[in-house]
Formats: sequence, C-alpha cells, structure tokens
Amino acid sequence: MSLHKVIIDADPGVDDAAAILMALASPEIEVLGLTIVAGNVALEHSVANACKLIGLSGRLDVPVHAGAGGPLLRDQVYGTYARIGSFDDTLVKPGSVVPAKENAIQFIVRSARAAIAVGEQITLCAIGPMTNIALALIQHPDVARGIRQIVAMGGAFTALGHRTPWAEFNIYADPHAADIVLQSGVPVVLMPLDVTFQALFTTDHFERFRAGGEAGAALYTLFSTFDRSDEQRFGRPGGPIHDAMTIAWLVRPDLFTSRETFVGVQVTGLTKGYTYADFYKKLDRSANATVVTDVDETGFIELLIERIARHGDTAPDRKTQGVSRA
Repeated sequence: MSLHKVIIDADPGVDDAAAILMALASPEIEVLGLTIVAGNVALEHSVANACKLIGLSGRLDVPVHAGAGGPLLRDQVYGTYARIGSFDDTLVKPGSVVPAKENAIQFIVRSARAAIAVGEQITLCAIGPMTNIALALIQHPDVARGIRQIVAMGGAFTALGHRTPWAEFNIYADPHAADIVLQSGVPVVLMPLDVTFQALFTTDHFERFRAGGEAGAALYTLFSTFDRSDEQRFGRPGGPIHDAMTIAWLVRPDLFTSRETFVGVQVTGLTKGYTYADFYKKLDRSANATVVTDVDETGFIELLIERIARHGDTAPDRKTQGVSRA
C-alpha cells in the first residue's frame, strides 16, 4: 500500500534516473507523474530522457509533463554533464513514450487541488532546480494547502559546493525559485551535499544494478560511463547518487538523521546560490526546513540496489500495459 502520493520534479540527468527508477519500484510511493525542468540539460533533452526512463520501467501509466525551460530571473546554467544532452540510444534504449500535453505547472496545480478536494495532500520530490514548483506556488498560492511536503535535493553547508565553491547546482541554477519555496510555508525536507556525500557508490555497486532487467542495465551503463568519483575530495573510492536520497527518505526515514532550522539562499551577487543554515540559532528566524544531516550509508546503498533489482521482476502486476497519456 502506498504511503505517499508523489510528483517527481526532475531534470534528468543521471542521478535523476536512479531516483525515478527507485520510486517507480517502491510500493510505498504512488508516482502521480514526472514534471520536468531544464537543469542538468536543456528542457527538450531532460523531457526526452524522462520519457525514455518511463518506457524502460514499463510504467506507462505515469505521465511526463514538460515545464520551465529556464530559471525565473538569473541567466541559464546547465549541469556538469550537460554535454550528455538526450541519453544516447546506446545508453538508454529508445521507446514510444511521449510527454503529456498539459504543462508541468498546470499538472502540479491540478494534482494539489484534487488532493485538497478529497482531504488529502501530495508530496513533491524536487531533484532539479525548483522553478516549476516556485511558479505553481506564485501563480496559485492556494495549492500550498494540497502539498504535504517538498523533499528536495539541494544546498550545501559544511560540505561547500560542487558547481561553484559555495553552491550546490540545483540551488545555483535557480536561487530565486529555491528562496520562494523555502519561504512558502510548505514543509521542506532538504538533502544537502553534506549528507549525499556520505554515501559513495563504487563500480561493484553499479554492477549490482544489472539485476534490474533492462532498467537496471541502463542505469549500470549510465553510471559506468560517467565517472563520479573524486577521491581527493571524498578521501576514498566511489561517488554519490544525490537525488535518490529523496526517495529513500520517503521509504526509509529511519536511515536518516535531521535537524529543523532556518535555511536562507543568497539570490544575487558573486555568491548567488549559496545556502546557509542557522543550526545554532544566531538569527531571529523560525525554522523553515528540516535539513538532513546524516545517513546510514550501507542501509541507503542496499535499499537503492534492492529497489532497482525489482525492475527485473517481469510479473504482470509489476507492469501497466498500454500507451502513455498525451
């Protein structure tokens, strides 16, 4: 039985692929749809990648909605692996899934209002720049009542940045959107680099993804092709899979430790995208986020590997036959 009705707001992206496939294989989560934003790659490529992932998973009941093609105010920036563009057919096989006609922001608004109408709430997993979510909250403030929480991969505190010396990419790519989300009053759970850097995946872990059928094999290929290790920074072999932690937190919150605090975002100037957390109450500001600080590395790694392996199960009840919603 699903515990969470979730919209995954993403910019696929290699990390996003792991998070999306993990969510689609988790019975605790009902994925209502994917809303796509430009970030790691340009919008047309992130939408194409999302459609390929849905096709691989066999979950043709899950719609893909294209959203914002750029940030609210700042100049456009792309991720480190922007050169990937659309996943090549040798990395992820082509499929027939096409995006829905409804815009991502409209889908978020409609889904939140539908939840309100029946006395429920949805969860948003933000694993890219938060532009789509910010636009939904700005244009339709009433939808905040239909959002239980926003679980976001973003920010960097003691870990410092990876896109710049001071900023994590998702926040850096649209700091104004992140600031709007944090000030919205909707509960925010934030997975910063401080925690994602604690769980490092090695080539042996990637090899185990291959148990997950075609989806797992594609994930193995993606992570084997694009080296994520940085032994100088991490002090040991391996690299993080940042975005999947948002899904793991919904499925196994016991694997994590967190603190409630005020989080702010620098939106202008040289240090735009910098996030700060008032862990020691130096500011007269109420907490606006739950910041995840620690993770059980082994527990998280094994959970992700186990969920990806479920894609290798071809039983009929694991798949929804038909065509994508368009």
